[in-house]
Amino acid sequence: MINDKTTTEAQSNIKWFTLFLSAVAGYCDTATFIAGNGTFSAHVTGNFIIFAAQAILNADPNAWIKLITFPVFIIAVITGGWLAAKTGKRYVLLLTEGVLLMVAGGLAFWLGNEQSGRYVVVMVIVLAMGLQNTFGKLFPKETYGPTTMMTGNVTQASLDLGNLLWKGFKADFLPLESIKKQLFLVCGFLVGCFLGGLLAKFIGLQAVVLPGLTITIFYFTRFSAEQT
Repeated sequence: MINDKTTTEAQSNIKWFTLFLSAVAGYCDTATFIAGNGTFSAHVTGNFIIFAAQAILNADPNAWIKLITFPVFIIAVITGGWLAAKTGKRYVLLLTEGVLLMVAGGLAFWLGNEQSGRYVVVMVIVLAMGLQNTFGKLFPKETYGPTTMMTGNVTQASLDLGNLLWKGFKADFLPLESIKKQLFLVCGFLVGCFLGGLLAKFIGLQAVVLPGLTITIFYFTRFSAEQT
């Protein structure tokens, strides 16, 4: 009975943790796109498309700056891998992410709306999202799936839906459970997108302070003593 209760609590924690981290990623990605000159911070490969489009259309002479997100992201992942191995704590990556987001929000307030300043803030947010990507890669059992990029999750949900349609809803319940998990990822990301976009529209990149503060509070109230 105790083991069953523990297992149920663990599954519930994973469910809400998945929803939370997905929302953070959607929030930051949309915030930087709206208030950071159309730059993606979580799904950085999307910046290749934005760069190419703006360069071809001569829409932005500073479009090349978007390419810097890629090496910044790589540096974040390398640093995150080293940090996790050095400290032996899985959640230290999220604490560092939270601190970086709060720093980014503070810089946004200090630097104002100057374009060069916005790019600096965006790169700090990219560092934070790189750490969340690293966390998901190193500790995949902590969530239902990748929390920063939804294409793979939507693909999995679509495959599961196809299996249900072909085999019947009563034939196999595993695809149905998988779909539920993917919905937590996708819905969390979508909610985060709307919230991040809304706040970024009105207060700019300073909005990233909110997820940064929330992650930091979560760490010190729930995760600080846990080891890998």
